Amino acid sequence: MNQRSGASRFQQIRARLEAFDPGTGWRLLIYEFLLFGFKQGWACLFGGLLLALLLATHLFYLDTDLFGAPLARYDFLTLAALGIQIGMLAFRLETWDEAKVILIFHIVGTVMEIFKTYAGSWVYPEPALLKIAGVPLFSGFMYASVGSYIARVWRIFDFCFEHYPPRWTTWLLAGAIYANFFLHHYWIDLRWLLFAATALIFWRTSVYFRNFRVHRWMPLLLGFGLVALFIWFAENIATFANAWNYPGQEIAWKPVSLAKYGSWYLLMIISFVLVALVQPIRRPGPTR
Repeated sequence: MNQRSGASRFQQIRARLEAFDPGTGWRLLIYEFLLFGFKQGWACLFGGLLLALLLATHLFYLDTDLFGAPLARYDFLTLAALGIQIGMLAFRLETWDEAKVILIFHIVGTVMEIFKTYAGSWVYPEPALLKIAGVPLFSGFMYASVGSYIARVWRIFDFCFEHYPPRWTTWLLAGAIYANFFLHHYWIDLRWLLFAATALIFWRTSVYFRNFRVHRWMPLLLGFGLVALFIWFAENIATFANAWNYPGQEIAWKPVSLAKYGSWYLLMIISFVLVALVQPIRRPGPTR
């Protein structure tokens, strides 16, 4: 792909790495392992940088009240996240289609953040000027980082799908999940029904991914679970960094409840369906 087609700079690096011949046996295994880590790290670039900023500013940023820092930490995080986004586009580390997904996630996430903080699900304990209804704008980028990862890993690992369900069923499922994040505060929580619906819709679906030269596969439901697990780990780091507090974390940090893992699993479905709007749903070819 050339620059005019919107390809990222990573395409050139990826092509060179995939053209390299490491040999066979243990050399091939080690090379594939390192290549997998490199590709995953590249796909996580946006979220990884944002998480590093959360932790670094928690440890080293000057307290606005005590030291008179010219910019509140949350506002610095918002501007830094925006700077990362601009830089990734300017250096063609991210495509415009991926940036569009990030914008959608930012809007969807910010709307949910406003409602959830109003309902008392969590709070942002530090001051900020760049906020909407008490929600600092950097919070939307945290949701956007999930969309960024899925969009990038889809392209980097050349995803194909076997037995992908009709798209309308995935849209209905994603809409129901998003609605439940709001409605369960006023009605019953339908998450177990949504888990069952997710399993019913995707139980036959396999995702094929190419790390090096050969496509391998796994059940898509397992893929959702693995990604949600790593997001839950990242959330523990973010709350340790005082990015936000759940009830019970106000005085001293403690690990995020495993119940939040289920919430992230469901959010993964929304993320995946939104990314599928801009990424192709391809079937594996006969050589894969």
